[in-house]
Amino acid sequence: MPNPSQEILDAIPHREPFLLIDRLVLEEDNAIECEKTFSGEEYFFAGHYPHYPLVPGVLLCEAAMQAGAVWISRRFGSELADRIPVATRMNDIRFKRMVRPGDTIHIRCELTEHLQNAFFMTAKVMVNGALAVRFEFACAVAPATPR
Repeated sequence: MPNPSQEILDAIPHREPFLLIDRLVLEEDNAIECEKTFSGEEYFFAGHYPHYPLVPGVLLCEAAMQAGAVWISRRFGSELADRIPVATRMNDIRFKRMVRPGDTIHIRCELTEHLQNAFFMTAKVMVNGALAVRFEFACAVAPATPR
C-alpha cells in the first residue's frame, strides 16, 4: 500500500485506515487531481463482498471529497486558521463502473462556486480510463476542535 504524500497529510486530518487518497497529481487555481491505489488489503473488502470484492461507492465519493478538502486547505490554508473543510452535501451521484482490488482511481475535483466559507465542487472518479462515479458536493469550513 503506497504511503500518502506529506502534502496530503499536511492538508487534511484524515489518517489510515480512512485516508483515501495517496498522491496529489495536479493542482490548479480551481481544481485538483489525486490518485488512490486499492491494494486489496483494505478492511472493507472482507465484507464488501467476500467472494467479489468491490470498493464501496460511498468510499469513492469520500475519496473525491478528501481530494477537494486537500485543495481547499492548500489554497486557503492561511485563511482557515484552526478550521477544517467538512462535507455538507452531495448531489446528482452517478455510479458508472466498479472499482476492484488492485485498481488505481484518478480523481478530479473542480471548484464551481465559492461563497464565504462554502465551497461547491464537481468530482469525477476514473478507473482504467473510464468514469466510475461523478457527483457534485459542497464543503464548509468548521472549527477543528479536538475531543
